[in-house]
Amino acid sequence: MKSADRRALLLKQLSDCQMPLSGSELAHQFQVSRQVIVNDIALLRAQGQPIISTNKGYLMMQKHTCSRIFKERHDNAHTRAEYELIVDHGGTIKNIFVYHRTYGIVKADLNLSNRFEIDQYLKSYEGSVSSPLENITNGYHYHEVEASSEEVLETIGKALDEAGFLAPLSAYEPVDF
Repeated sequence: MKSADRRALLLKQLSDCQMPLSGSELAHQFQVSRQVIVNDIALLRAQGQPIISTNKGYLMMQKHTCSRIFKERHDNAHTRAEYELIVDHGGTIKNIFVYHRTYGIVKADLNLSNRFEIDQYLKSYEGSVSSPLENITNGYHYHEVEASSEEVLETIGKALDEAGFLAPLSAYEPVDF
């Protein structure tokens, strides 16, 4: 199979699937190495295809969505409650980032849209010496949250506020991320 044909089939498969497809699964299916799939994904992205990476594999970015950035603060014990509140109200947690006065913006993709994905993400910390990103800023952090409408984002914002998770912007923080 020619490279261009493989990329076309790869793009179709990603477009048709709602669940992440791992590089290993795709490599097995197309009978190529995982590195070939990684290169194909990079080429497709360079062509403007909205392919995102998750800890479970590759996904096509959902179209017709709205997003908003929420600034929050809590300790590690409240992470699960925060994440579940967002996904239970219809949001997808696209990423987490912190604004550090010295280092600037430090960001990591999450792409969490249900409780199973939250469980898998939180289990990755068990027995690890790594700690959540927000620990470098004393619990202050941001999430880009995606949802089907502005109304859903408004509901999520109100729920986060009622739960005590929202934090005000400081004077030194950039407003436009």
